[in-house]
Amino acid sequence: MENTFDLVIIGSGPGGYVAAIRGAQLGFKTAIIEKDKNLGGTCLNVGCIPSKALLYSSEMYHFAGHGATAHGIDLTNLSISIEHLMAKKDKTVDQLRSGVVHLMKTNKIKVFKGLGMLAGDHKVRVKGANDETVLTGKHIIIATGSCVIELPFLKFDGETVVSSDQAIAFDKVPAKMIVVGAGAIGLELGSVWARLGSQVDVIEFLPVIAPTFDKDVSKMAERLFKKQGLNFHLKTKVTGLKQEKGKNILTAEKDGKEIEFEADKILVAVGRKPYTERLGLESVGIQTDEKGRIPVDKHFKTTAHGIYAIGDVIPGPMLAHKAEEEGVACVERIAGQAGHVNYAVIPNVIYTEPEIASVGLTEAMAKEQGIEYKSGKFNLSGNGRAIATDATDGFVKVTACKKTDRILGVQVIAKSGSELIASAVTHMEYGGSAEDLGRTIHAHPTLSEAMKEAALAVDGNAIHG
Repeated sequence: MENTFDLVIIGSGPGGYVAAIRGAQLGFKTAIIEKDKNLGGTCLNVGCIPSKALLYSSEMYHFAGHGATAHGIDLTNLSISIEHLMAKKDKTVDQLRSGVVHLMKTNKIKVFKGLGMLAGDHKVRVKGANDETVLTGKHIIIATGSCVIELPFLKFDGETVVSSDQAIAFDKVPAKMIVVGAGAIGLELGSVWARLGSQVDVIEFLPVIAPTFDKDVSKMAERLFKKQGLNFHLKTKVTGLKQEKGKNILTAEKDGKEIEFEADKILVAVGRKPYTERLGLESVGIQTDEKGRIPVDKHFKTTAHGIYAIGDVIPGPMLAHKAEEEGVACVERIAGQAGHVNYAVIPNVIYTEPEIASVGLTEAMAKEQGIEYKSGKFNLSGNGRAIATDATDGFVKVTACKKTDRILGVQVIAKSGSELIASAVTHMEYGGSAEDLGRTIHAHPTLSEAMKEAALAVDGNAIHG
């Protein structure tokens, strides 16, 4: 039976392809289905990877124009080629795409290109460009990810009103750019184009940027990003778009008054929603919740026998690493092993400069849950490596249970914050205390010492604070 498999996975993003690899490792005959031209999903093709490539390139350009002189580096007549910058980004994506294809081959995973649709009785129809194939899978995993949310009064046209898909591929620097939404995507791509010369205005309905982080992190981030050229309009509601004398005018409302913004490009970055369209969920009796997500139990089982779901299509943060862990855990459960995901220690990162990272509870969350807590903070301005590398903006904050000293959460705003947060995740994974983290030896001089100092500060014992 050529098209009969132990495991059929719909979607080849981080959750899907990682699940496929783990399935193959466990001896399952595995197939993976992808509707788009390339494997890798949103993260690899139009999300995490290309945006990080642009962030790095634009950060180097910004340093060359604003920081190099202080180091005795003369870069007179500095210029940038957007064509070459985009080519570098594309090369990065192509390399990783090839890596995913190679992993499918080496793990003997059968790849089917086309739209995968559930057809009942353990079957999945794969509708390709010119044909249709029916696969039979003893176990089927839905890993179709998410797509951008479109505002009904601000429809995407791919030219003026764009999503992140287009904002990673402009062929020139827009003179005036509006970003709707001050979350991770808006801040990251807003930073990219501001560094490259755009006048960037960020409009946010809430009173703070990066609202999922501690308030002191959000406030410092706002201050630092303003210095980098981002203009913030908080507690502001976007209402529409109009054309006046050949110009694009975005309308918004603040404190009951209408305000207008001229824009060449408008990036709508208000979030993502589960991609469950044309999946045939109704054919197997699966109903989505009020947010369009697929309900699953703790073993990722849906209400349909033999069908599972992971990643952005189920409840939880829409993060690539969360999807990967769920993919591994789901397949291990199918194999009779004890796969699991510790949702309490999933790190969250915004890859701006400085980076913003967190894990666990914020102080506000601890208060809401009635947990008595204590916190310690250490500013990067007291860290030797930070001083030596112009990275003194930011801090690390550790929050721990007042009674047990167990780490409840960690907040970081710092250069390489995405790397620093890993040590906090490690300690929290085994239920470590602030003292455990504070007594862990960190190399000197490193930025990571700020993590140690913040942990020591929980009990007022920071050495350099």
